[in-house]
This record gives sequence, structure tokens and C-alpha cells, in this order.
Amino acid sequence: MAILLITTIVRFVQIYTVLLIVRVLLTWFQTADWANRAMSFLSPITDPYLNIFRSFIPPLGGMDFSPILAIILLQLVRSALEQLAFSVIY
Repeated sequence: MAILLITTIVRFVQIYTVLLIVRVLLTWFQTADWANRAMSFLSPITDPYLNIFRSFIPPLGGMDFSPILAIILLQLVRSALEQLAFSVIY
């Protein structure tokens, strides 16, 4: 049961990381209509998490570095959960 829960959370973190990366890449195409539609879908999903990091990492030179820290933290959480799952199995 614990393994199922951990693997489900790991998969969620992986999917959420992909959504964050897509969200960041879409900011490069702000003038495209198709990008605006995708952003309107992804923004409510990703912005609450990114706003946590934006509150203490100001943009530097017009660049928002908060997604980098957000993705690194998600990868650390995923790695820790995978280690936990491995330790539960063995």
C-alpha cells in the first residue's frame, strides 16, 4: 500500500514538472494565439506553486529564475520519495 502511494506521488511530481517546463517554454511565445490558450490552461495549475518562489526570488534583469528553483525542489522531492520507496521494498 505504501509503495502504491509513493509511486503515485512520484508520478504526479513528474507530470507536474513537465507542466512547469511547458509553462516556462510557452512564455517565449506570448504573442502566439495558441500559446495564450495553453497558458490560460496552465497558469492556474502552475502559478500557485511558482508564486511561492517568486515571493522571495525577485526577477533579475527581467528574468524570472523562480521556475528553476521550483523544478530543482520538485526533483529533490521525487528523488527522496524514490529512495523511500526503495527502502520500503528492501
